[in-house]
Amino acid sequence: MGEADAQLDQRLSDELDVVNAEATRGTAPARELTVRIQDGAGELAAGMSGWTWGVAAGIGMTWVRADTRGAGLGGRLLAEFEAEAMTRGCTHVFVTSFTFQAPGFYERHGYREIFRWEDVPVVGAADVHFRKEL
Repeated sequence: MGEADAQLDQRLSDELDVVNAEATRGTAPARELTVRIQDGAGELAAGMSGWTWGVAAGIGMTWVRADTRGAGLGGRLLAEFEAEAMTRGCTHVFVTSFTFQAPGFYERHGYREIFRWEDVPVVGAADVHFRKEL
């Protein structure tokens, strides 16, 4: 109880897939969507991972290596992610960012704050939820 349980996670995912498929008949199952940018040496410089499902896309994780920040890689990640999401039929994207991460980055790229949880994960920080129409 309490710690990671891969077997339980898989069972829950499988069970929810059944419920979701029933509720969204005619809609393809969710698909992962990833974007990777490598530097000249072939090392990971930036990456983004998320999903598409029906008309929605979600960004789960975005990371840009410290020594490459400010070089436009984050904007490139977003542009490639959004382009693929549109190709898959998505009309909007969701993302969350803690206030100590990059909410300003998403706002500069057209994302609109739709909700904020104050004092998450610590007092004084917030978990900010965004949406962008594609």
